[in-house]
Amino acid sequence: LHSQVASLNGYGERLLSLLEDASARKSGSADQCSSGDKCEEENSVSFRKVVTLHLFLLQTFYWKLSKGMGPIAQYQRERLHTGSAVLPKPCCSSFTEESSVSFARADEVGPFLLIECSAQQLCWQLTLLQQEVFNKCHPVHFLNSRALGVKDKCVAVPKATSAETVSLKVCNLFLSKCIQDQYLLQLLKNADSISTWVAAEIVTCHTTKRQVSLLSKFLLIAKCCYEQRNFATAMQILSGLENLIVRQLPAWKILPAKVAEIMEELKAVEVFLKSDSLCLMEGDRFKTLPTIPSAHVLAMHVQQLETGGFTMTNGAHKWTKLRNIAKVVSQVHAFQENPYTYAPDFKLQSYLRQRITRFKDADISALAADNCANFHQIPAEKHSRKIQDTLRRMKATFQ
Repeated sequence: LHSQVASLNGYGERLLSLLEDASARKSGSADQCSSGDKCEEENSVSFRKVVTLHLFLLQTFYWKLSKGMGPIAQYQRERLHTGSAVLPKPCCSSFTEESSVSFARADEVGPFLLIECSAQQLCWQLTLLQQEVFNKCHPVHFLNSRALGVKDKCVAVPKATSAETVSLKVCNLFLSKCIQDQYLLQLLKNADSISTWVAAEIVTCHTTKRQVSLLSKFLLIAKCCYEQRNFATAMQILSGLENLIVRQLPAWKILPAKVAEIMEELKAVEVFLKSDSLCLMEGDRFKTLPTIPSAHVLAMHVQQLETGGFTMTNGAHKWTKLRNIAKVVSQVHAFQENPYTYAPDFKLQSYLRQRITRFKDADISALAADNCANFHQIPAEKHSRKIQDTLRRMKATFQ
């Protein structure tokens, strides 16, 4: 035992001293407790603890020797201060709560799982997550959204949204003393979090090849979502792909043509959704297939119908206008009555929640600045030639 343990490293001598001390205590306690079952039981427990510690330490020593105990590589230390430094600390939200089940560790797995899983798998689980959020809303939540600060192409969350802060110029469907529920703001915030997550996953890929794979995967997920009538997630992915920094990536130039065409399909779907407030209620597919509308598009349709007053000069209510508003917001209940029945994958859902939470408030420009794959690489000769041409033109200007 001395020849095998002591020769490993400095920890071997410490292990031998622990074993010798334990055996000495055992012999000493045996002399003091010659007649007593209690003493024998204590000795037995103590000896088992020492043996367990001995085996654990031996396994640890052999594992460390086989893996190598050299210092951490320089590039590993540098990576700790690049992408993770610009990310905000995650906090719980209505979309990312209850993520106790961990899929390995989302930070360690990174975007690899997104590439490995099929687009259909990810579409189904993202749809179930979106359905969970959508089922908590009520048609009333989409009324009077302008007073909450909801605008086209942006979401302004005011510091105080009580009835006292609502502008008098805004025509309000609610009584002056009524405090309006703000769940619509949570819906739009969750949608913005998913869009930011999509953009962040792409710009943090360290190679152009991996960016192409991830761009293709998100486009296929969005296509699968709108084909399954999950227009909410499809539009959220489109918003992430239309991020100004993402659209300028070199990876778009080498994206397969068939995959790149999906981007145009998504834009056509967006135009279709904005064209008519009741477009999702038409056709037989509405009656047979579940649907999740885009919360922002639906809120904009309701805002357009709410423009102007709700009463005429003689004090009579504009019942036609009120009926049209009620017909549009009643879609929410109609869609909630026909849910998706996909089999939930709780581990994959947990992974997606963690990734969305990690990037939901990230600064895309700061993340992109740490990655060389996000910039067009100019060959050295061409770059020097451009500099020389510029200097030559400047010289000719001053002559």
